[in-house]
Amino acid sequence: MNKYNTVFLALISLLSVSCSKKAADLKVLQLNVWMQATMLPNAPQGVIDIIDQTDPDVVFLCELNAGTEPPFTHYLSEELRSRGKNYYADTHHAGNGILSKYELVNDSEPNLNLKYAVKSSIKVNNRTVILYSAHLDAGNYAAYLTRGYNPSAWSVKLETPVTDTDSIQKYSRLSKRNEGIEAVIADAKTEISKGHIVLIGGDFNEPSHLDWQADTKDLRDHRGVTFNWEVSTMLQQAGYTDSYRSLYLDVVTHPAITWPAGNKDAKLERLYYAPEADEQDRIDFVYYYPQAGVTVTDACLVGPKATINHGQMVTDDTQDNILEPTGIWPSDHKGNLVTLVINR
Repeated sequence: MNKYNTVFLALISLLSVSCSKKAADLKVLQLNVWMQATMLPNAPQGVIDIIDQTDPDVVFLCELNAGTEPPFTHYLSEELRSRGKNYYADTHHAGNGILSKYELVNDSEPNLNLKYAVKSSIKVNNRTVILYSAHLDAGNYAAYLTRGYNPSAWSVKLETPVTDTDSIQKYSRLSKRNEGIEAVIADAKTEISKGHIVLIGGDFNEPSHLDWQADTKDLRDHRGVTFNWEVSTMLQQAGYTDSYRSLYLDVVTHPAITWPAGNKDAKLERLYYAPEADEQDRIDFVYYYPQAGVTVTDACLVGPKATINHGQMVTDDTQDNILEPTGIWPSDHKGNLVTLVINR
């Protein structure tokens, strides 16, 4: 074999190795669409606009209505197609939906164990990515206890705020949030064992334990309380990574408040439940299981640069990166926009 053939074969070998390690970006948008975009005039247009603006590869949606014909995800898919953007749409389950630029593969029947989530899968860079769009139980919203409000009869004040962590845990466990996320974790365990990538996004109706530690105990009416909220704790113990918090560790400078969002197009009184308290929290998330070859490279909030504090709309004064919509904002939450790199 002459030296030219040797060099040629070496180049082919290098090219083959390079191609086998090729990376693909996967941009994920997570959004609660506020009662299927029925709470504001032109809110459906706002959902379409923000998907068009952010151009995600995957969209996790929640607060969808069952029985709508056509399903809201199918409606969004058709409207986006008219703008030259092609998205596959799943069927709704448990008030959740998924859109994807990659073909969605669904089970023939929804997994009935996933009472608070819908599951689908896609192929990215020759790897299977399992998608769970979740909306956990809103009942017994125990984060209101330190704020002096009833967690199961929102807007009703308590005689005094509750700061005993055993009581907070007891109230929180009256909801079905733990059961909801446990079902997702259990279902995903099999997928992880196959080497599949797992993403979980949604409105968890509960803060993160990462945001309720000593550094925030005197902020946002936590009233000195540090508390390990159980949904985020269970995800962490199962090996999952909070995509936003993995990039922004400082919860004081980057609290990433997602609820309530200061939506100027909504009636103010529809945006809060604790008018005499600071009820701001991060309750919307995108989690991923850190399989080999998966990296989060960017994360930001999507929505207005405003929130609600003591029943008043205020401008965000954090260092969070917030992508503002160019059109009407359709939600009372902010969303998450996360970019992952997936290697073969």
